[in-house]
Amino acid sequence: MGRTLKPRLQPHERPTKEVTIESVDLEAQGICRQDDGKVMFVRGAITGELVRAAVVRSKPTFEVAETVEILKSASIRVSPRCKHFGICGGCSMQHVEATAQLAIKQRALEDCLFHIAKLKAEQVLPPIAGPTWGYRYRARLSVRNVVKKGGVLVGFHERASSYIADMRECHILPSAVAKLLLALRELVGALSVRDQLPQIELAVGNKNSEEGFIPSLKTEQLHEEIILVLRILQPLTEQDHVLLDAFEAQHHVNFWLQPKGPDTAAPRKTSKPGDLHYTLPQFNIKMPFRPTDFTQVNPHINRALVGHAISLLEVQAKERILDLFCGLGNFTLPLATLAAQVQGIEGSQSLVSRALENARLNKLEDKTAFLESNLFEVDSEQMKTWGQFDRWLIDPPREGALAVVKALGVIDEIRFKPKRIVYVSCNPSTLARDAAILVYQAGYILSKAGIINMFPHTSHIESVAVFDLPDSVKK
Repeated sequence: MGRTLKPRLQPHERPTKEVTIESVDLEAQGICRQDDGKVMFVRGAITGELVRAAVVRSKPTFEVAETVEILKSASIRVSPRCKHFGICGGCSMQHVEATAQLAIKQRALEDCLFHIAKLKAEQVLPPIAGPTWGYRYRARLSVRNVVKKGGVLVGFHERASSYIADMRECHILPSAVAKLLLALRELVGALSVRDQLPQIELAVGNKNSEEGFIPSLKTEQLHEEIILVLRILQPLTEQDHVLLDAFEAQHHVNFWLQPKGPDTAAPRKTSKPGDLHYTLPQFNIKMPFRPTDFTQVNPHINRALVGHAISLLEVQAKERILDLFCGLGNFTLPLATLAAQVQGIEGSQSLVSRALENARLNKLEDKTAFLESNLFEVDSEQMKTWGQFDRWLIDPPREGALAVVKALGVIDEIRFKPKRIVYVSCNPSTLARDAAILVYQAGYILSKAGIINMFPHTSHIESVAVFDLPDSVKK
């Protein structure tokens, strides 16, 4: 005889506790410590609030709970703009006032540096912020044909779930893209590959009104271009192409097809190379990219971040600069407008090739060089072969730059150590881990640190930290 399983209780059906929230964690969950010493993480609660919470997960040292009722509201609580908030996993902080989000993220960065690295920056930098809605120009939308829900769903996953949210609106996507959500559901539902199309990659960029490179980007008239990359697991039929043609004409988008890995993505129709790009007007830089390339999701904040990080680096005209995890040259090319020479290092040969192309396009090939190297396995001897550089900029993925900082930490020759490092991070935990090595093993001082709000209404924390050699050991 089979075992009868009890139905899973929803949060409002579970026993509840009244708790006072003491702080907020990196996932934007409220934190409180109970009388028995056990920590409770409460989703949907804010510092200072008294809430009724239902435990949904219990472990020996902590519990995870959902807010069922707010008994005393925090002054920074606001009404979420999106009706899907709390279900969709795209946002976690729409219930917090925008400037308060900055303070929470700054505190989270400082807490990571203190608790993980036992460090405190000598100067806390003011936060960098920009538009809070319609900022997400890059996104990966999941697709699933769910018969029980009436057909195809297109959108982000539900919070802490593999299910796709039934999204009918989105306020962090550009409005032109958000308006396509329901139309995309209808389109995919009509395709022969609706059950073999797991995702749509979104890329919004600029497109020139005329061909060729425009000398002054500060006066360039740009038009947004929307690229939708369909991850297809089987070829499209002739009728599928007819449907896609009609959708492109009606909604002014372009479809790419990706049958396998990201490198296989290609325009469904012939497309002029270099159409999709973003600009860095402060440095008169134009950056073509493919819709499957890594670029920052928020072009407005990326411009501010590049200018901010380069300003912190304090580049001098005769200096040589090293840019690690350089990608397409997002920092390399602007740096080359100020320094004598910039060396970019990246682990992907295809990205190295693209960075070279971008350097040529911007007429900076004489001031830049690019090298392919696995920066997750670098050691001190290999690092020495790169040569001597006055300053470094490091912009790693979420895993951080552990091998790089470890290698720098065991180098004794001061000539191979830059006098300043600017470290751009998308994960405060790995930044703190790497900061500890730079300070306690490599001999640097954590001079400055602050946040950049690349992802408003989410718990994602982008930050920048400045490390300096003490005056007594500088070159």
